[in-house]
Amino acid sequence: MVTGMIGRKIGMMRLYDGAGRARAVTVIELGPNRVTQVRTPERDGYSAVQLGFEAGRKRLTRAQRGHLRRARIEAPLGVLREFPQNGDAPEVGQVVTVDTFSAGAYVNVTGVSKGRGFAGGVKRWHFSGGPKTHGQSDRHRAPGSVGAGTTPGKVWRGQHMAGHMGARTATVMNVLVVLTDPARNLLFVEGSVPGPNTAVVTVMPGRRAPMKQYTPPTLVAVAAPADVEPLVDTSAEHADDAGDAVDDTANAEPAVEAADGEVTE
Repeated sequence: MVTGMIGRKIGMMRLYDGAGRARAVTVIELGPNRVTQVRTPERDGYSAVQLGFEAGRKRLTRAQRGHLRRARIEAPLGVLREFPQNGDAPEVGQVVTVDTFSAGAYVNVTGVSKGRGFAGGVKRWHFSGGPKTHGQSDRHRAPGSVGAGTTPGKVWRGQHMAGHMGARTATVMNVLVVLTDPARNLLFVEGSVPGPNTAVVTVMPGRRAPMKQYTPPTLVAVAAPADVEPLVDTSAEHADDAGDAVDDTANAEPAVEAADGEVTE
């Protein structure tokens, strides 16, 4: 059994669950994934399953194409990830869908956070800054003292300072699966997840027990009513009648107005 999947972040929206509670959710296009390789303890020293996801990359390297060719997969799977194996090992080429997760369960979502560039201590580490009075004219967002005095007489390793912010692997743990849509390969999780829209994310089961007595939203298929007549009849019979009417109008003689006001043909 596969314990994780690869997907793409679509965006955020709002859903109402079966109890009428509004939940802010993130939409993830989860799969379909293909099993590209199975790791075994006898050959590799550990058990894992490698999955592939088609994330918009059409041009792969020769090494990637050869790897997929050995698995007899023609799709350009540009993203490969390994997940721990739980239970029976799947077969190479098997398709893994969003049905792996169910509504009411908790999952961990991992992605690369948005890059913020070079940021100061107030934005990066939420420093309070210096006072705005008592002569502090230009120290409002300064970090303040960073030294450690005589002992050890240097700046501690890992001291919070200004620097590069974001663009790092981040994980949000134990987020609720609000809804799954197998027809469109969509997973709706509560809250936000790392990364911008269209970013690649991985989803794995969380350690929190599934929610009890949870009622997911109901998917309603919207279809056109059958009793509504179209504005324009495009049937063949109506088209023939319309053509005959046009011909009759073209062949009709113009009306002539008589002297006494009567209209004669």
